[in-house]
Amino acid sequence: MTLDDLPTPCLVLDLAILKRNLAHMAAAVARHPGLVLRPHMKTAKSIAVADLAAPGKGPITVSTVAEARYFASGGFHDQIYAVGITPAKLDAIAALNAQGGDVKVITDDADVAAAIAAHPGPLRALVEVDCGEGRGGVAPDSNLLTEIAGRLGARCAGIMTHAGHSYAERSRQGLEAIAEAEHRGAVTAAARLRAMGATVDVVSLGSSPTALYGRDMGGVTDVRAGVYMFGDLFQGQIGTHGLDDIAVTVLTAVTGRKPDRNAVLVDAGAIALSKDRSTEKAPKDYGFGLMLDIDGRPSFGDAIVVRTHQEHGEVRGEHPLPFDTLPIGALVRVAPNHTCLTVAAHDRYHLVDGGRDVIATWDRVNGW
Repeated sequence: MTLDDLPTPCLVLDLAILKRNLAHMAAAVARHPGLVLRPHMKTAKSIAVADLAAPGKGPITVSTVAEARYFASGGFHDQIYAVGITPAKLDAIAALNAQGGDVKVITDDADVAAAIAAHPGPLRALVEVDCGEGRGGVAPDSNLLTEIAGRLGARCAGIMTHAGHSYAERSRQGLEAIAEAEHRGAVTAAARLRAMGATVDVVSLGSSPTALYGRDMGGVTDVRAGVYMFGDLFQGQIGTHGLDDIAVTVLTAVTGRKPDRNAVLVDAGAIALSKDRSTEKAPKDYGFGLMLDIDGRPSFGDAIVVRTHQEHGEVRGEHPLPFDTLPIGALVRVAPNHTCLTVAAHDRYHLVDGGRDVIATWDRVNGW
């Protein structure tokens, strides 16, 4: 089977680029003795990818209960479920742990901490710390931090934090500063919990940028990063990887030709590509994606998906498009603006290794 045989739209995953991205992050983490990479599987959601990203069924991070179950079924037992837990989900996590799992939940709420402590099943929790993102978590120097740990009691396993605001930074110096603030917040929180006698087995931080550019990881047990595996047009502009390191693209077919506006229509629309606009405030706005040729090369220059409808994408070129080589049915690929949301609409990856031959099909888990 080759790319020409696939239904469109669908996901294409280039194994060679994936392995290159994994090696780059592994080398960055290896700079810090004793530090463990706990890859976040919320993007890939695939056991086959996890086997490469966390060799030997190593520790991983997940973002849904469905992922926790799926990866546990594949032998990945050491997990952090890195979304604030609700009491209604505690039974499901405890059931996984009763079957041999070690799925740690997170919370920044004292009442939820009390519910975790009172639950009859096996549960451990991390206190979520806010190191500057302003989403979930409590301040490292807050009284609430110690109150939550106190309510967790013996079920406290440590702390976690996430510098999601690193994605808004554009300079290496700025990324290093955010990484240091993240590190400082994590170790400060961990020290305060240890001082009160709480168990701190885990001090977890990370985003792809701070995992790559953090200078000091002393006192940290693991780093969580995920988008680095596949990459996208946004990450390519903030230094996570190069623009030729995007491992996942969407294969799509030309469904309409509009020479009067130098545009083609493709059958990858809002559902297949997502409507996320990560690059809108980046140096280069790639709209909803960049059209490449069937081999994944930027042969059309800046041919950008400027509009999406449910099943239609409109690509306009900054330079004249070669309509003679883009007949109806011609196959092209779209590099994603935000890979996490693009792949979320699909149920499998069609694997290639630098060419057009499809060498495998890898499944992924969706839903919650």
